[in-house]
Amino acid sequence: MIDQLFEFVQNHPLLVGAFLLVLTAWVLYEARNSASNGVTSGEATQLINREDAVVLDTREAGDFKAGHIAGARNIPQSRIDERMGELEKLKDKPIIVACKTGQSAGVTVAKLSKAGYSRVLKLKGGMMQWQADGLPVVKK
Repeated sequence: MIDQLFEFVQNHPLLVGAFLLVLTAWVLYEARNSASNGVTSGEATQLINREDAVVLDTREAGDFKAGHIAGARNIPQSRIDERMGELEKLKDKPIIVACKTGQSAGVTVAKLSKAGYSRVLKLKGGMMQWQADGLPVVKK
């Protein structure tokens, strides 16, 4: 098996090089995005309690009803462009964007930041991390 791998690498150096380049770029992209504009569950709790931060849950309605952060607003990511006006009054408040795993929240953070929202942060790890940390959720 290992011999076949080495043979493949020797026979296809451009393909292997391209793969390694794409893999490196992807790892760097993920590392940069996970570190920027993100808050942990503990930091999010402090923002909610001390600065009256608003939680924007971008999951679909069914997932939202199954369990969400108390006081969270649900605007699915697929409808954020058409419903952004609902957040107009909150431009000066911190907005914490929560998705299922923390991976897709960056798209919403970028859209809101571009629209002029001053403090938009994503919840690192999303709702899965929130629940893994043992923090409470509300079910409707």
